[in-house]
Amino acid sequence: MTAVTDQDRTEHTDQTQGTVLTDGETDGRANGERTSSEQMRGETWVRDREADARAEDGRGVEGVPEAGDAETPGDAEDHRVRGAAAFEPPVAEQVSMVKEAAVAHARVRHDDCDARGTDDDTPSRTDADGAWDDGLIARRVSETAAAELVPVEPRTARQPAVPPLAYDGPLRSRLDALRELVGLSRTRLDSGTLAEAGRVLDEAAARRRLSGQHTVVAIAGATGSGKSQLFNALAGVAISETGVRRPTTAAPIACSWSDGAASLIDRLGIPGRLRRRPVQAQDADPQLRGLVLVDLPDHDSAAVQHREHVDRILRLVDAVIWVVDPEKYADAVLHERYLRPMAGHAEVMFVVLNQVDRLPGEAADQVLDDLRRLLDEDGIALGEYGEPGATVLALSALTGHGVGELRDSLGQFVAERGAAVRRISADVDAAAQRLRPVYATRSNAGLSEEAREEFAARLADAVGATAAGEAAERAWLRNANKACGTPWLRLWRWCRSRREAPTGRFLLGAQQDEEATARQRVEHAVRTVADQASAGMPAPWAQAVRESAVRGAQGLPEALDQLAARAGLPSGRPPRPGWWPVAVLVQAAMTILQVVGGLWLVGQIVGVMAPNLGVPVLLMLAGIVGGPLVEWSCRIAARGPARRYGQEAERRLREAASGCGRARVLDPVSAELLRYREVREQYALVRGAGVG
Repeated sequence: MTAVTDQDRTEHTDQTQGTVLTDGETDGRANGERTSSEQMRGETWVRDREADARAEDGRGVEGVPEAGDAETPGDAEDHRVRGAAAFEPPVAEQVSMVKEAAVAHARVRHDDCDARGTDDDTPSRTDADGAWDDGLIARRVSETAAAELVPVEPRTARQPAVPPLAYDGPLRSRLDALRELVGLSRTRLDSGTLAEAGRVLDEAAARRRLSGQHTVVAIAGATGSGKSQLFNALAGVAISETGVRRPTTAAPIACSWSDGAASLIDRLGIPGRLRRRPVQAQDADPQLRGLVLVDLPDHDSAAVQHREHVDRILRLVDAVIWVVDPEKYADAVLHERYLRPMAGHAEVMFVVLNQVDRLPGEAADQVLDDLRRLLDEDGIALGEYGEPGATVLALSALTGHGVGELRDSLGQFVAERGAAVRRISADVDAAAQRLRPVYATRSNAGLSEEAREEFAARLADAVGATAAGEAAERAWLRNANKACGTPWLRLWRWCRSRREAPTGRFLLGAQQDEEATARQRVEHAVRTVADQASAGMPAPWAQAVRESAVRGAQGLPEALDQLAARAGLPSGRPPRPGWWPVAVLVQAAMTILQVVGGLWLVGQIVGVMAPNLGVPVLLMLAGIVGGPLVEWSCRIAARGPARRYGQEAERRLREAASGCGRARVLDPVSAELLRYREVREQYALVRGAGVG
């Protein structure tokens, strides 16, 4: 209205400045001024009625545009007219009169512009063919086709409150488990492996916030399959363009059978100019109330952008109607790229064999049976005999044969209000199936007690625990020999040790140090326990277990050397049992008897003492025989304590080596195994069953 008024003012200014106008121009301008005056009077009357209505119900009447649809000045004018038409029939008639006056005025202005050969930059535009375009519809139509024009989804004064989608308890539990599973696995698995699961979680959260009373169904198919024709047949009017030109559908078009679906269509990225409403009133087609039908471009289009539209929207809709024709129903692209990967979504799929009117006789039944066979090979369950699965129908969108059956099935499907939940559940199933190779195992993974004991034994051998125990036992026996041996034997051993070369001891010490380190034995023990722990696990988690074992093994040989030095032979002499002093006294007595008997014999030889060989000889023999006998008895008695002493030394070293290996290797490996058990439990919840 503003644009028309400004134009009239401009023309009036030109006339006052002395511009000479022709008779045709004068008549056209006069008609335009009369039309503008009538239109302004009608608009003033509408505003008055709107003000009265606002005073009655306390709210405005101007329409609210859909989310994501930018409002132009022409849109704002149309909103006011539509808001006025919502009150009572007389207002609607007046609005219709105003619209007709606006159309007539635009035609007069168009003729006026053509007569003058000038351009008009006002919002009411004309195309190259002279057809009027009001800026609100997707395609420009001629005056003869204006009566068949399908309106976009009306913008009401206030969008009705639509309850959001509600997930049932099992699905919520599965989504929570999938979210927990992704969180536990981010540091162990690459982002590409978890990408699909993350997308499912995002889409499930986004869909949950939107309407639960609407079902978004996409019509997909190949070039020439007749999906746009079926789309128009369901809507009852030619909304989507059809024809022999390929590709015909360049962008997705949405048609909503009820209000409140704007946010759902916004999620699909379909602009407002490509949104429609069916030609029937809502009460005339109640079985499809809540349906949002989307006509997609060809999935086999030569334009990459068209295929991208199809792939993107197919991941967002609640259900899909696949339209095939007798020529391309067995197309490998359709089955391998779409149907087979979506086999788990059979409950939210319709497969329609279109153009059966082209098949003579029983050929339609034969093609339909072959289509069912191909779908069964794809793994798609067919909804036959009341079982859940895909609905397979044969129809002709051109003649209308079978369209009513599809409408009834689609109406029942929409009325259940369960398509969105089933679609999300199928997406979770698909994500779980894709993640199966990184969570499912062939056997129970973990470390058994036998594997732990074997690892501790290998570390004990690496530090020489057995040799250390034997050395402690020998040290005990040597100490016992020193305490209980005869003086003469101890003197002989001392002299022999003095005559031995010192190099032998140094070589023996170097050999013992090399045996204590045994780096290769430690590395072999770590590799063995890591392989045992990761046996049967998926590759990413097995790699994580091995890496944790290798990190823990860094510095383990040096730590074991230090433990061997601290927990090996104790400093000083081994402890002595309580009978050792008695044995020492007895050994001393035997020595005294030998000395007394010898001195007695020497005295007799010298003549100091009276000759008597029996007593001194007996004393000497008792000392000579009793000393070794006491030493032998002490050695026999010392074997038990010496063995226990050596075993204690070996035990201490084994425990020290086992504790070091447990802290550095087994604990990190056990932590990885625990994390893996947690993710397996979450994965079992995602699948809704145990993992195998």
